[in-house]
Amino acid sequence: MTSTRSDLTARFQRRLENERAEIETTAARELKVLGESLRGVAQSALSTIEADTAAWIGRVRGMFLRGWMWPLLFGLMLSAGICGGSWAGTRWLWTTIEQQIETLTVLRVDIEEARLSLAQLEEKTWSVELREVDGERFVVLPAGSLERPEWNVDGRPALKLPSE
Repeated sequence: MTSTRSDLTARFQRRLENERAEIETTAARELKVLGESLRGVAQSALSTIEADTAAWIGRVRGMFLRGWMWPLLFGLMLSAGICGGSWAGTRWLWTTIEQQIETLTVLRVDIEEARLSLAQLEEKTWSVELREVDGERFVVLPAGSLERPEWNVDGRPALKLPSE
């Protein structure tokens, strides 16, 4: 068996083709294994990223509630307290004013009744008054009631009462 150069070349090319096909198959198999391995690593990384993101979102939500919700709640409670206090204060002032107006009305009526009573007393007593001047007591009569009075008090005739 003699081999010719073309036989050797053909065998060599077949062998190269077989080795290339084997290398390509091995490379494809290794790339497939590497791809699956990388896919697993990527899935693991993605799971870790999703878990970390969920934890971070939870912390941010907590900070948001503490940083925004509590001040809002405090502000609402403070506003309600101010409004309630203002309403109660206004109600108290209104009640006090009403009571003072009623008291003023009653006092005005009492004053008018006292004036009427005083006018009636003056009419009944003809403006006679009892006064004390420098320790002496006088009955002061209406003006013009005596022609030549012995004593005068504030320009009106008077009678001196005996001391006790």
